[in-house]
Amino acid sequence: MSSIFTKIIAGEIPSYKIAEDDHYYAFLDINPNSKGHTLVIPKEEVDKVFDLTKEAYDGLMSFSYRVAKAIEKTIPCKRVGLSIIGLEVPHVHVHLIPIHTMDDMRFVHKVSLTDSEFHAVAKDIAKKFE
Repeated sequence: MSSIFTKIIAGEIPSYKIAEDDHYYAFLDINPNSKGHTLVIPKEEVDKVFDLTKEAYDGLMSFSYRVAKAIEKTIPCKRVGLSIIGLEVPHVHVHLIPIHTMDDMRFVHKVSLTDSEFHAVAKDIAKKFE
């Protein structure tokens, strides 16, 4: 059965896309810890990060680096935190979270954005993706 992320990649479920190439896809988390919280996923549906091939893992990290740099240029924050947990969806995903404190990485405090705010943030970050 396809994961929700595979359905997002296929366009079956809408997303606030940041960037995409042949192997990876980045989009805003719809339940964000902070404004600009982004998920980066491989297009290949793999459950655990260390089950990726070395090449796919390196590609995911390289793509995530580029997305994080775009987030830094767009969202005022002390840094962009990175987390790979993967328990909630059985599809590898990297969380890139603009943070000001350690609490911003705890997944307990969430922010709410309107649809237009999500679209604006996604568009602004996407413009800075290189």
